[in-house]
Amino acid sequence: MKKIIFSFTFLILVLGCKQELQNANEIIDKSIEVSGGELFKKSTIDFNFRDKHYKAIREKGKFQFEREFKDSLGIVKDVLNNKGFMRFVNNFPMAVRDSMAAKYTASVNSVHYFSVLPFGLNDAAVNKTYLGKVEIKGGNYYKIKVTFNQKGGGEDFEDVFVYWVDNKTYKVVYLAYSYNEKEGKGFRFREAYNERYINGIRFVDYNNYKPKVNDVILENIDVLFEKDELELLSKIELENISVSINSI
Repeated sequence: MKKIIFSFTFLILVLGCKQELQNANEIIDKSIEVSGGELFKKSTIDFNFRDKHYKAIREKGKFQFEREFKDSLGIVKDVLNNKGFMRFVNNFPMAVRDSMAAKYTASVNSVHYFSVLPFGLNDAAVNKTYLGKVEIKGGNYYKIKVTFNQKGGGEDFEDVFVYWVDNKTYKVVYLAYSYNEKEGKGFRFREAYNERYINGIRFVDYNNYKPKVNDVILENIDVLFEKDELELLSKIELENISVSINSI
């Protein structure tokens, strides 16, 4: 009898784990769909962020991410695509040390990554865990934790993210992440606002917060937000966005 009870309990636990995994994937699938879905995969997106211009071209599994700005040397253009990274200055290719190329790659990729979230959360290197439902400022959200495999996860594969997805609209309203720095882990919490759809693709800006306290658990940072224990650090605003859908 004890063996039967143990087997039944074990079966419930296994099914529960599978259900949680299924929930995380299904929630993110729906979130991507309501944010633009397949349109992301065949789009050309231009926007300005702070003092730089960005462009992302996605088509048939190929991608090219660009960043262009002025400095003392002239017009600098960084290009990241399936083949790797290149820097151009006044339209001439420049040799870049591997360490700096990795730094520039991470910087370019980060802005493009955040600009189209939650697109990208179904990449092969992404691991998703369902953390349950929570309430934040009167709204109800699914809470999803995201980690990355080292292979295919980029230079910052050790970063950990948490997404709060509205349980009715399936839109990402809040996100948080931890990152490694010399002093230890750093934390950020972002609150979406200024939602707009351009040619079927959703864009938002963010209030960007950091914790007022040092003792932080990433998965519980929404509790600090509720208690007003986060400090507004900056605003993440995309300007002059244009989207064209490429015919395939």
